[in-house]
Amino acid sequence: MLVKIEQIQEPGLKLDEPIGLELLQEVLTGAGAGRDTGFRATRPSTLHASLRKVSGGVLVEGKFTAHMAAPCKRCLVDVTLDLPVAFTINLVPESLVRGDDVGGEKATDDDRGQGETAGSFELEDADEEVFDGKTIDLDPIIREQVLLALPMNAVCREDCKGLCAQCGQNLNEKQCGCETKVIDPRLAPLMNIKLN
Repeated sequence: MLVKIEQIQEPGLKLDEPIGLELLQEVLTGAGAGRDTGFRATRPSTLHASLRKVSGGVLVEGKFTAHMAAPCKRCLVDVTLDLPVAFTINLVPESLVRGDDVGGEKATDDDRGQGETAGSFELEDADEEVFDGKTIDLDPIIREQVLLALPMNAVCREDCKGLCAQCGQNLNEKQCGCETKVIDPRLAPLMNIKLN
């Protein structure tokens, strides 16, 4: 998703752009990066974003819901997750970062948004990223935000009992008859020793 800087007028630009299943799946499997998160995308999403020109840069506020599935880390049953993702990023043109001339003058701290406020937060609190100053590619931002939103592990429910370590029975469905006190097979012969 590319946005040209000319498209952002004075009141800002509102976007409702589809996020394809291919993009989400590419992020989760790390196509070509050798990374597999264990999660998979179940359906596409829609990015709701607003872009505003602020202090020489662009402030991007966005939100979407990532629909995922993954095996439960305890019982291996598939878990579906709807992960809400919300972000605010301040995009700074490369020219301001390098300190190039802005309108015939050298860029100053005021041009970079120091001390400016937008809404209910300070611009210093927003994440900053550099862009070329002409076009904004939203795909890398979406990729990063999806990865940041993923939980460490998925569980089907907080009180999931998991699998029996001996027979593999899903203990959420029924109890098995296995011994709950597991004895290390290497130490099992010591149980037969008679002490006087």
